[in-house]
Amino acid sequence: MFKISPILWIALLFAVTLVACAPAPTPAPTAAPPTAAPKPTEAAKPTAAPQPTTAAAPTTAPIAKEPKRLLLGFTASQTGAQQVASKKQIEGLQLWLDDVKKAGGIKLKDGTVYMPEIKFYDDESKTDRVQTLYTKLINEDKADFLLSPYSSTLVKAAAVVSEQNGKVMITAGAADDATMEQGFKKTFQLYTPASRYLTGAADALKKHIPTAKKVAIVYEKDSFSTSVANALQPYAKSIGFDVVLFEGYDTGTTDFSPFINKIMATNPDAILGGGHFADGTTFAKQLYEKKVPVPFVALLVAPPEPTFKDIGDAALAIIGPSQWEPQVTYSPESAKAANLPYYGPTNKAFIDAYKAKYNADPSYHSAGGYAQGLILQKAIEDADSVDPDKIVAALDKMHLMTFYGVIKFSTDPKTHGKQVAHEMVYMQWQKDSAGKLITQIVWPPEAKSAALILRK
Repeated sequence: MFKISPILWIALLFAVTLVACAPAPTPAPTAAPPTAAPKPTEAAKPTAAPQPTTAAAPTTAPIAKEPKRLLLGFTASQTGAQQVASKKQIEGLQLWLDDVKKAGGIKLKDGTVYMPEIKFYDDESKTDRVQTLYTKLINEDKADFLLSPYSSTLVKAAAVVSEQNGKVMITAGAADDATMEQGFKKTFQLYTPASRYLTGAADALKKHIPTAKKVAIVYEKDSFSTSVANALQPYAKSIGFDVVLFEGYDTGTTDFSPFINKIMATNPDAILGGGHFADGTTFAKQLYEKKVPVPFVALLVAPPEPTFKDIGDAALAIIGPSQWEPQVTYSPESAKAANLPYYGPTNKAFIDAYKAKYNADPSYHSAGGYAQGLILQKAIEDADSVDPDKIVAALDKMHLMTFYGVIKFSTDPKTHGKQVAHEMVYMQWQKDSAGKLITQIVWPPEAKSAALILRK
C-alpha cells in the first residue's frame, strides 16, 4: 500500500484550504451590473423633467411675442369746409387709440399683440385729394386697414379707391345711401343712412300719439333733405299714416307763410322734414309765431345745434335727429334688455375721458370717430386675426350695442356693409326746473334720457 508522508499531507491540506478560500467565479459580478444599472437611470427621470419647467411655459410664451404694428390710414379735413366736424372725428379716434394703448394693445388668443398706429393726410375737403391720398396710403404707406374722411362726398371718393385695392374700410361721417348701394365688398358704414333720418320720428309719433293719422312732410329741395323726405313718405304710409302734404321749398327760403298756410289747411297731427340750420331755425320760429297747433314737429339738422335755443320758446318741444348725443343711455343693462352683447366703454366713461383729454363736450362726430376704432378692434378680436377676409366675415356677423348705439351691417350683395341697426337718437328741447332750455333724448326708448313732450 502506497503511503503518503506527513509532509505531503500537510501540502495537500494547504492546497485545499486555498481553494476553499478563493473568490467567487468571475461570471457572478458580470451578471450583477445589468440588474443594478437601470435603477439610477429611472430615478433620474423626475429630475430631468421637473414640474417647474412645465409650469413656466405659459409665462414665457407671451413674453417672446413683441407687439406688432397695425397701421390705420385715412384722410382728414384739416382745412376746407369739413374741418370742424373732421377735427371732432379725429379726436374721438385718438381717444380710442389712447385706450387701446393703455390696455396693452389688441390681443389675440395665441398671445399675439397688435399695437395700432394712425397715419393721415389733409384732404382739404377735396374729393380729388382724397383719391390721391388714399392711393398713397395703400401703395406707399402700406396701411393695414383704412378709416374714412368726414362727409358723404369724401367718403364716396375714398371707398372707390379702397374697394379697388381690396382694403377693409370702416366709415364714419357718411350717411349717404347711394355710397353703400354699389355692391361693395369691404366697406362698412357706422352712420345711420340718410333714408332713416326721420323714420324714427315717425315711430316716436305712433308711440306717443296713438290716435295720430295725418302727417305733413315739408322739406328743403337739396339732395340730402330730398332723399330723407323721399324715404320718409313711403315709410310713414307703411305704418298707417296719411301723408296729407308732401312739398319742398327752395334753399334760402326765409318766408314760410305759404307753406304754413297749406299745413294749417290740412290740419295734420305732425310736421316732419326741414333741411339745414338756417331754414330749419326760421321755420320753427314762424310756426311758433303763427301759433300753428301741431303737437309734434321734427326737423332735420337745426334742432341738435346748441344755438337753436336762441329762438327761445319757439324751440320748445321741437325734435331733431342725431347720430349720438351725450344724454343717451345705451348701457350693458339696456343691451341685456335688448338681448344683445355690449362692447366697449360706457357712455359716461367715454364722455368723462373725452372731457379730460380735450376740455370740451364730445359731439356725435367725436363719438363716431371713437366707434370707428372700437368696431375694428372688436372685429379683430372676433376674427382672432388681422386677415382681411376674416375681418370681413367677423363684421358680417356682428350685432351688438356700444355706447354709440346698436351696430349691424347688411350682408345683402347689393347693399353689403350698409348700416342696418344703428338708429338716430332724437333729441328734444325741453325746460329744466329753473325754466332753462335744455336738450333731452326722447327716442328710441333704450336711449332716452327723458319722456317726450308735446307742443302746446
